[in-house]
Amino acid sequence: MRLTLLLRLLREVGWLRLALLAPVLLAAVGRGLVLAGTHPAGQWAVPFLTFLLLASAHRQRADLRFLDTSAPRFRRWLAVEYLLVALPVAVALASFHDWGAALLTLALPGLAAWLPARRESQRVRHRARSLFRSEAFEWVSGLRAGGLWVWPVLLAGAVWQYPSPLGPGVALVVWLFILLACYGTPEPVTMLVLAARTPKQFLRRRLGLGVGYAALSAAPFFWLLAAGPAGRGGAVVVAAFWLALVALLILTKYAFYPNAVHIRTTQALVVGVALTLMAHPVYPVLLLVAVGGLIWQSQRRLRAVLGEGNRELKVES
Repeated sequence: MRLTLLLRLLREVGWLRLALLAPVLLAAVGRGLVLAGTHPAGQWAVPFLTFLLLASAHRQRADLRFLDTSAPRFRRWLAVEYLLVALPVAVALASFHDWGAALLTLALPGLAAWLPARRESQRVRHRARSLFRSEAFEWVSGLRAGGLWVWPVLLAGAVWQYPSPLGPGVALVVWLFILLACYGTPEPVTMLVLAARTPKQFLRRRLGLGVGYAALSAAPFFWLLAAGPAGRGGAVVVAAFWLALVALLILTKYAFYPNAVHIRTTQALVVGVALTLMAHPVYPVLLLVAVGGLIWQSQRRLRAVLGEGNRELKVES
């Protein structure tokens, strides 16, 4: 069943996106593993980053309740599945003789299978509503999914490793992945129609809220970078680049709205290209082309969606 679902998902993504996405993601992940595996402290961030990504994906699964009723022992199989996903990462760490980090990478993923689904966490949901405006619903749902407890953990790790740029840098990458999950789910069309006047006004509002909250939440990490060897100049460059990536994630969401699969795959492609900018001179050119294309496509897509949504509301009224 899992293989059938995977094949169906791959067909929905399409061969063109797969041909672009797979090499870029492999290059980005490989480059990150090389940098972390050769760093004495960075190697220990890999097991926890792998666990956080698997735990976030697990809690957002829509089939957990179905599996709970149809296969009572399904969590054991999920643990094996997550272990297989983490196995290549552990092998890469072992190739650098980071044996402890490799074993921890294999030990943690199985724990994600026993985490509850996101919708079962009622207390976190209640607290999240009081921290951000309801209009910034991506941030509310992001905290509900786990961002509320991930952020202080990242901050503690960044403070612990602040003498090295790797500590705040890894924290920013992980926080970017959290936001990637937040902006990967499209809202209902009715919410979009009621909140929008014109595509440009809607995008400006979404970008203002998203980038503004991103800047506030990442400000401690930028400050730690400035206080460390990177200095103020390096921190300003990293902050501008990181916030530009957040803006691209928001534009990508509405460029492919409301297809969640296309949104997530293209967002992964954008992040992968951004994280491999220094690997090849062609990647900065690709990212610049993507910026212009996403701005045009997001406005074009919103114009079509808003037109259809307004017509449906008039018919219902």
